[in-house]
Amino acid sequence: MKELHFDTVQQFNEFYGFKTSHPLVSVVRCTQPMPVEECVVTYGVYALFLKENKGCMLSYGRTKYDFDEMTVTSFAPGQRIHVMPNPDVPNPKWTALIFHPDFLARTQLGQQMSRYEFFSYTSNEALHLSTGEIEIFRSVLDMIRQELQHAIDKHTRELIVSNIELILNYCLRFYDRQFITREEINHVTVQKFESLLDKYIIEKAAEEGFPTVAYFADKCNLSAGYFGELVKVETGRTAQDFIGDKIVGHAKELLNNQTLSISQVSDRLGFGHPQHFVRFFKRKTGKTPTEYRKTA
Repeated sequence: MKELHFDTVQQFNEFYGFKTSHPLVSVVRCTQPMPVEECVVTYGVYALFLKENKGCMLSYGRTKYDFDEMTVTSFAPGQRIHVMPNPDVPNPKWTALIFHPDFLARTQLGQQMSRYEFFSYTSNEALHLSTGEIEIFRSVLDMIRQELQHAIDKHTRELIVSNIELILNYCLRFYDRQFITREEINHVTVQKFESLLDKYIIEKAAEEGFPTVAYFADKCNLSAGYFGELVKVETGRTAQDFIGDKIVGHAKELLNNQTLSISQVSDRLGFGHPQHFVRFFKRKTGKTPTEYRKTA
């Protein structure tokens, strides 16, 4: 299988046949016939794509959307992406914002990139834009493009960084909207999470250890970041807190069985050491397991 490496903006532009106006930032649009080949792409840059048609495989189960076909996918340095062609769309069309992490060096945005968790989402968790959102997205890209065409001066970098931050913040807003408009699907996912969690605690925790968010995200075919945001929007709690509350509930049931020692309860719930369970339980309830037993 073909392997591609985009470690620089220049490498990306050369592969697709675009002119490089700035070595660290580029806004480009692909409209020329360029069939997609199956390949694995490794990114060394940030890439934000506005897909104008379904030129490669992107899906979210069998979900039907009330939005146009426009989707946004985002990739970060260090990610490897498996790209599959869509035989029904031989000529993909897309617009992309590509920027190197060095461009954000010593900027506030560079220090805050971790807050844009959608860079860790998988391609099947793409952002689906409404018509109004597409206009906003394109308008910010146009501002970056215009600045790249402007003669470089002392304001160039600051203005481009500001507009990159603006488009990333809009993506955060649009993802929040997507979580809300997918309320029914989110609810089903949380129900599945809760059911899997109960089953895990009862059947697997003793052998496999304390349940993790990543485990249940995988079972729901979602990335951990997207899964965590979904659970938070649906329940008002983080997935980790949701797991902790469930563990406490099961712990109380087990503690009510006076034949079980604190150590046995700890083992059944997947804690490596009883003292870890004691600290966890007290943090969650304000009482040690022994104190709880005396007042239960």
